[in-house]
Amino acid sequence: MADEFKEPMNTGAREWDAETYDAVSDPQFEWGMEVLKRLELRGDEVAVDAGCGSGRVTAELAERLPGGRVIAVDGSEAMVAKARERLGDRAGYLVSDLVELQLDEPVDLVFSTATLHWIPDHERLFQRLRAALKPGGRLVAQCGGHGNVSAHTKAIAAVAADPVYGQHLAGAKAPWNFASPEETEPRLRAAGFADVRCWLEPKPVQPGRPLEFISTVTLGPILDQLPPEKRQPFAEAVLEQEADPLVLEYIRLNIEATVPADA
Repeated sequence: MADEFKEPMNTGAREWDAETYDAVSDPQFEWGMEVLKRLELRGDEVAVDAGCGSGRVTAELAERLPGGRVIAVDGSEAMVAKARERLGDRAGYLVSDLVELQLDEPVDLVFSTATLHWIPDHERLFQRLRAALKPGGRLVAQCGGHGNVSAHTKAIAAVAADPVYGQHLAGAKAPWNFASPEETEPRLRAAGFADVRCWLEPKPVQPGRPLEFISTVTLGPILDQLPPEKRQPFAEAVLEQEADPLVLEYIRLNIEATVPADA
């Protein structure tokens, strides 16, 4: 297993513990609200929330579109079910891996927070998001960026090197794709976007429930590869590698791009 899990693995869409995520995802919700606040809307747009999670941010987006519509998309059936429980008929719903995204009609806006770093193939991802948008449509997103939780990643790699766990993780790669602006901007342009702007933003987090937080938010794809009886001990061992209190040095990659109006 490579130090710091430098190469992303193709995990594909996976199931999440939607109830626990909903309870511990305050940082992700707050970041999503910051992105929403800078998003200028008429109020009649049709928007996709790409990676809706448990629907906390999706609900806030729906409030800002009284004359429009939101389609909540996630690769996890449990997440979409939780979003449906929260929003009811205020949104449409679709269970789909974003690299396989297909809509009946193109939309005005693709909005996404805390999701795109889970997708290894950003070239294909941006092609699918571009295809989902009308001419003049916008992509506004935020996800993990270059350098995100680097110390935490080292702690995970150290525990994964223990033969107790390593026998199940041989050859495993990172479940994340923490890209830089320099990598992301040309990928967006190659997919057909214009007016591309990407930048990094540090967002350190001290989780209130650290074991639940890392087990659900950061370690999920790794724990999935372990026998059930080894999952909590693995997460506990990762916490033992960290400082107390745990502070995760999150770095967010902000993405803004448009489809040319004459496309």
